[in-house]
Amino acid sequence: MIRKAAGAVAGIVSAVLTVMATQWLSHSLYPPPAGLDLSDSEAVATHIANAPVLALLLVVAGYIIASFDGTLVAAIVGRAKPVAYALLIGLLMLVATTSNIIMIPHPHWFSASAIIGIIAAAWLASIFAARILGSDAA
Repeated sequence: MIRKAAGAVAGIVSAVLTVMATQWLSHSLYPPPAGLDLSDSEAVATHIANAPVLALLLVVAGYIIASFDGTLVAAIVGRAKPVAYALLIGLLMLVATTSNIIMIPHPHWFSASAIIGIIAAAWLASIFAARILGSDAA
C-alpha cells in the first residue's frame, strides 16, 4: 500500500517538476513583458494572445511530457496498475490545464492539443509501463 501511495506522489511530483521546467524554458526564451501584472487577468490574456507560437508550443509540450513522465514514474515506483496511475495523473493534469484554460483565454489549437495530448500521453505511458513491469502489473 505504501509503495502505491509513494508511486502516486512520485508521479505527481515528476509531472509538476516537468511543467515547471518547461514553463521556465518558455519564459527564458520568450520572456513576458516587463511589468506584466500576473494578477491582472486582462493583461495576462493580452500577453497570451500576443505570445509567439513557439512559446505556447513549449507550454503544451510540457503538459504532454508531464502527463507521460508522471504516469510512467508513478507506475514504476508503485509497481502496479499503470492504468490507474494514468487515470490519476492524467486527470490531475486535465483539471489543472482546463482550469488554466478557463481562467486565461488561450488559442483554440492550444486548448485542443493540450487536452488531447494529455490524454494520449497518459494512455501511452500506461502501455509502456505495463510492458516494463510485465504481466503482473495489469
